[in-house]
Amino acid sequence: MQKIFWVLWPSFLVAGIAEGVFFTVIDPQELYLFGEPVHFSQIATLSVGFFCFWAVCAASSLLTCFLQRSPAAVNKGVGAAPHAGDNAGK
Repeated sequence: MQKIFWVLWPSFLVAGIAEGVFFTVIDPQELYLFGEPVHFSQIATLSVGFFCFWAVCAASSLLTCFLQRSPAAVNKGVGAAPHAGDNAGK
């Protein structure tokens, strides 16, 4: 459960900053999606944008958590790296 918070909380903070910067530069009412103008309200566009930024940032944090595991833990499918005293060759 703690790793979920390690992923979601920083990604939430970064998504908020990213949305603030993105929508400061770009007006939500002037966005185009697949060549068509977006016909959502401004608050709906901001909400969808925030959740998209949050998903991308969470994927980045999740990848970081995955890559910090040891090769033995990845091969075994274990969430945490083995302790230094454990015999990984067994």
